Amino acid sequence: MEILIITGPPYSGKGTQCEVLKAQLNFEHISTGERCRLEKENGTEIGKVMSEYEEKGDLVPDLIMKDLFSKILDENKSNSGIILDGYPRTIAQVSDLLDLVESKGMKIGKVLNIDVPKSELLIRAENRAKTSERKDDKDTEIHKKRIEVFENSTRPAIEYMKSKINVLTFDGLGSIDVITERIKASL
Repeated sequence: MEILIITGPPYSGKGTQCEVLKAQLNFEHISTGERCRLEKENGTEIGKVMSEYEEKGDLVPDLIMKDLFSKILDENKSNSGIILDGYPRTIAQVSDLLDLVESKGMKIGKVLNIDVPKSELLIRAENRAKTSERKDDKDTEIHKKRIEVFENSTRPAIEYMKSKINVLTFDGLGSIDVITERIKASL
């Protein structure tokens, strides 16, 4: 099974691009956020712990995410590929994922990094808040905190990944179709 990782700041369009790639590549789209929400809705132990962190805009601890992703990889081992959206987000998570993938005989194909300036991210967050049913999308302080957490934790993880995996960075400004074309050209 091949693993493709989509990364970038919150509100950069990762989920949208994952859905496009899912249809084109016939890979499963694994949204960390959606999976975490499912765990919380189902009242699992891992879901309860996640709730405490996510509702504040904080990252879920790495050990919990490693356990969740081990389970996700096992559930999807018969697929031709998966697209990871929202994981890994820290240097420790990158190391954990590399270890998990190796131990399960899988491989990471590429990392697609969508880069968007902070000013545009805040505009996109406001727009998403108008249509989203999620209560955490309604709070502008959580928007700012998510972006801050990305800058402090995930951006260094992306830099770390560059020494381990093929990371391609794309300009995330423009229409969905324009960004999709940039990504497709690299695949």
